[in-house]
Amino acid sequence: MRRYNLGAHTKTDLKAHLVWVPKYRKRVLTGQVAVRLRDVLRQIAVEHELNIITGKVASDHVHMFINYKPIHNISKVMQWLKGISSRIILGEFPHLKKIFWGRHFWSRGYLAVSSGNITNEMIQSYIDEQEGEPVQDNSRFQIDP
Repeated sequence: MRRYNLGAHTKTDLKAHLVWVPKYRKRVLTGQVAVRLRDVLRQIAVEHELNIITGKVASDHVHMFINYKPIHNISKVMQWLKGISSRIILGEFPHLKKIFWGRHFWSRGYLAVSSGNITNEMIQSYIDEQEGEPVQDNSRFQIDP
């Protein structure tokens, strides 16, 4: 059964697949660093009301599939995940400070892909099937290619 996040006047099901890498794509997310990072990311998610559906800490990148509320935006979510985890990991593992000088643990960018149960074609078909006044000038919200 599908679970929705319920608000005062809303039902939402917002999901995103997030991927990010350490600076220089160094393979440092192993052993105790990986275990601690996983725990820190879980803690951040709980504090900011994010639901981790699944995730994995690989040696040179992190994957997370999350469910989030509509009051959050992905750039803010990534700021929380990368910023807080960077500060904690660099503070607890001094050997990483030598590798990642300048207090920058994560690379600047990230990948964020939204997820859903319907395709673009299904949405287009649904809109096309809706009742409405026939229009002569074809005044749709369509951008010509």
